[in-house]
Amino acid sequence: MSTQMIEIEVIQQAERTSQEIVQENRDYTLFSWSVQGAANPMLMKRAEGVYFWDGDDNRWLDFSAQLINMNVGHQHPKVLDAIKKQVDQLCFAGPGFATEPRGVLGKKLAEVTGLAKAFFTLGGSEANENAMKIARLFTGRNKIITRYRSYHGATMGSMTASGDPRRWPVEPGIPGVVRAFDPYCYRCPFGQKVETCHRECVSHIEEIIQMEGPNEIAAIMVEGITGSNGILVPPDDYYPKLRSLCDKYGILLIDDEVMSGFGRTGKYLATQHYGIKPDIVTAAKGLTSGYMPLGTVIVSDAIAQYFETHMLYGGLTYSGHPVSCAAANANLAVYEEEAIFENVDTQGVYLSDRLTAIRNRFDCVGDVRSIGLFSVIELVKDKATKEPLAPFNGTSAEMAKLATYLKSQHLYAFTRFNMLWVCPPLVITQQQLAEGLDIIERGLALVDEALQHSRNNPEEVHAPVRLTSASH
Repeated sequence: MSTQMIEIEVIQQAERTSQEIVQENRDYTLFSWSVQGAANPMLMKRAEGVYFWDGDDNRWLDFSAQLINMNVGHQHPKVLDAIKKQVDQLCFAGPGFATEPRGVLGKKLAEVTGLAKAFFTLGGSEANENAMKIARLFTGRNKIITRYRSYHGATMGSMTASGDPRRWPVEPGIPGVVRAFDPYCYRCPFGQKVETCHRECVSHIEEIIQMEGPNEIAAIMVEGITGSNGILVPPDDYYPKLRSLCDKYGILLIDDEVMSGFGRTGKYLATQHYGIKPDIVTAAKGLTSGYMPLGTVIVSDAIAQYFETHMLYGGLTYSGHPVSCAAANANLAVYEEEAIFENVDTQGVYLSDRLTAIRNRFDCVGDVRSIGLFSVIELVKDKATKEPLAPFNGTSAEMAKLATYLKSQHLYAFTRFNMLWVCPPLVITQQQLAEGLDIIERGLALVDEALQHSRNNPEEVHAPVRLTSASH
């Protein structure tokens, strides 16, 4: 194709309307967790910092950091420069080759996690698949204990390990996964309160271990802080007790930090808040802030030494991809050079205070949970009964009203079931955080009004809508 023809094609593409671009996406690509006929994607044209612009040049405040992964914000120049430099030097090397960015990243990950060696994947789901595989190879055991309110990825093994209802359509999945209940203090499955309970959220896991056979269980896999199932921040002694339980039975602790790790809570790992060290850590999202696809499985020295003399039965064409590793190295440097974690601590205090005030002010807010810039607002119909504003795996007119209002104000925020997440890029300022929270407060006022109207006009109450797993 001649240069002139290329220039003409570029001009023609530039002249296409936003609607035409969206329609092309709809006609020729499949969208995740969607009934395709109902998919209504927004066109993103450009982005910078905590904002992005749609096809009509409306500026949106990104209050969910896309998929809670754009930690250093959109289009950070230092990360972009590192990618460009690596592309010019070496775009690809097979997984059996050594490269400088791969080695540098492996060493850095060992330093910040206190573990030994990293195996690289292209995302969190692949990382969790390989973590389970490594645990089984190392222990010679088969079973993996996971939690019900969890999400570990969309590939078959990690989807089975998830408790999330999106696993239902692909069951039975892989064998050997056993589930336990979560440290969900607001809705304790054991009917306890934090101040008076005996940490049944841990002790019942020991009973499960006994019933399943201690010598059959390779690992317990948990999210450092539960992410897309409700930001469940456990009591301070939960992880020390869980670590002791694993040590008692020779069971590995796999810490899924795909969403909660690399600055989201103000530390590299959410479990570092609790003073424990996992045997295996998985990470992705904040590892590169989404600039390039990359996941990792980071293992303890004992596991690393085992594979010095035993075959590691695992491999991926793009494992250790040099451009992805270069992006991660630059991203981690930004965290340190620009004091990103310190900003998380500062803004996290402001966010926590605002969320507490929101809980006290609005009738529809039953609970708020936050750690760093990782937070959720849980909505209820009644504070006394804690009846959810929408059912598990469902929605409601009130939740739809809230989501519609936030979009009308060009606030991009994640809502699911009866919850609203506040998880912005970690570079956000207090002014920007306040801007988004002000919008949320106005939306919650509308929900309160709708609930009051429903109480006064019970004949108009609509039944909640149950979602199929494909509708998320």
